[in-house]
Amino acid sequence: MSRAISVKVATPKVIKALETKLATIKETYANQDKLEAEFQTALTAWNKALADFALSKIAEATNIRTSVRTWSNTMNIDFDVPTGGKDFPEMPERKFDQMHQHTYRETVEEIENALSILRMTDEETVNASTMKQIARYL
Repeated sequence: MSRAISVKVATPKVIKALETKLATIKETYANQDKLEAEFQTALTAWNKALADFALSKIAEATNIRTSVRTWSNTMNIDFDVPTGGKDFPEMPERKFDQMHQHTYRETVEEIENALSILRMTDEETVNASTMKQIARYL
């Protein structure tokens, strides 16, 4: 037979965690354009590195497909090359969460409301049901 677990967290710890998360969200959102530009630059460099890698392996190419477009004077060539080995370029990762303006506003408002309520309470601890509501932000 299982027993229910009663979990309580000190209110000041919850307030501190929410304040920290709010500051992080605001900073990330403020720097979002800069971080996205850096990611796009890294992605462009990665695409160039992929092209260089593919050209260095052209002798090993299989399943070659070509398409000539006379109307635009362009040619497209697709081929398969082995990607194994340590010299295959690693794809850059986005190290931040992109947040739309409406999501940012809602999130900030909800965290600020939770902080306001927690600062007004006389309770020394926050119960599990309250933690469940704010845990998604922590």
